[in-house]
Amino acid sequence: MSWTDERVELLKRLWNQGLSASQIAGELGAGVTRNAVIGKVHRLGLSGRAKSPAPAAARPRKATRAPSHPMSHGAHQGGGGGGGVRGNLALSSKPAVAPSPMVYVAPTPRPEVEVVVPMSERVTIMELRESMCRWPHGDPTSPEFRFCGAKSPPGTPYCGYHAQIAYQPSVDRRKKAAPRA
Repeated sequence: MSWTDERVELLKRLWNQGLSASQIAGELGAGVTRNAVIGKVHRLGLSGRAKSPAPAAARPRKATRAPSHPMSHGAHQGGGGGGGVRGNLALSSKPAVAPSPMVYVAPTPRPEVEVVVPMSERVTIMELRESMCRWPHGDPTSPEFRFCGAKSPPGTPYCGYHAQIAYQPSVDRRKKAAPRA
């Protein structure tokens, strides 16, 4: 596909008439894509254009309902109970008082029973058995390095306490990793 002088003139005329890039691509035909039209318009520096023709019948907007509960959205804002429409749809001449900012309340953490395994019960890798917790304690390069050694359920590598730490649902991990504002 090459941009001939005729195609460029047609592109300029259709662009100024307010046609979309897809419509212009359809008019030009012969392998001209919407993206090719957008790129050429950008390279030509075309900007100000006529508004696209309005559809035959505009869709009516949905009517907003007034708050049903006396303490709902608009009633407690001090704006005088005149509706709950705010933002770019508001037609009120008096400004509405912004509600207080939302405060994040962290969910109550589930109770975790801390396992305190005495140093005497912690085990080395040589003492570790199938039914023992494999949660590491300490620096693996030091001679004091041990594993938890508490009883673990069959088929799992950790005791109940360490399993809660190791297997957190992904939602919980994202909440903990998210920076607090």
